[in-house]
Amino acid sequence: MGRVGVNRKLKREKAPKIWPIHRKEFVFTFKPVPGPHPIERSIPLALILRDMLNLAKFAREANKIVKKGMIKVDGRVIREPRFPVGMMDVLSIPEIESVYRVFPSKKGLMLHPIGKEEENVKLCRIESKRLVKGGRIQLTLHDGRNILLPAEEDGKDYTPLDVLKIQLPDQTILDKFTLKEGSFVMVFEGKHRGEFGRLKAIEEVGSKLKSLVTIEKESGEQIQTILEYVFVLGEERPSISIPEVKS
Repeated sequence: MGRVGVNRKLKREKAPKIWPIHRKEFVFTFKPVPGPHPIERSIPLALILRDMLNLAKFAREANKIVKKGMIKVDGRVIREPRFPVGMMDVLSIPEIESVYRVFPSKKGLMLHPIGKEEENVKLCRIESKRLVKGGRIQLTLHDGRNILLPAEEDGKDYTPLDVLKIQLPDQTILDKFTLKEGSFVMVFEGKHRGEFGRLKAIEEVGSKLKSLVTIEKESGEQIQTILEYVFVLGEERPSISIPEVKS
């Protein structure tokens, strides 16, 4: 008879490379539950507490912290230890008055400490928009959330790959940043993952997502990647605090 139910185990050697774990120290690690981010672009919450923040030594301790409701993600209490946390998520730990925003980095994902004034703000990239029942426009964002625009808005001002600045946790739209030449952006995939700069040029070739973009870093160095890997952070300067990048 075959296996019945969901397999809750994940071998360390098969875990995504962005996870900060030792591959051969133990056999298994946390397997994330389905959530707002795919497994290859997220890290289970309990693993963050144990391996990145060192708030727990063992898995059972990390599980206990989460299940007690001591951790918030994007303003909501999360009680699932295997909840996937990904890019731009805001992780809050009221007990120790710490708030972090998740950013891409050379090694995968990193936690950037932020102030209380940024705790209720998040940037989300528009992945798609569609017309739903009632004639209203629905925007689907990079973290899986959907925003339904007011009936009087036709959605023409919202384009996939643009970024919304939203209020947490009610999802009120505070601002919108267009992906265009001159915008301040970051790269979240590829060999330049975790680098920031100003978008200098877009060279469209075939599919829009595969268009070649040139980005100028603060140092003056220019890098290139594809449009699909670019995330707008602001018009001319980042609208949120960003981590310092070592040259």
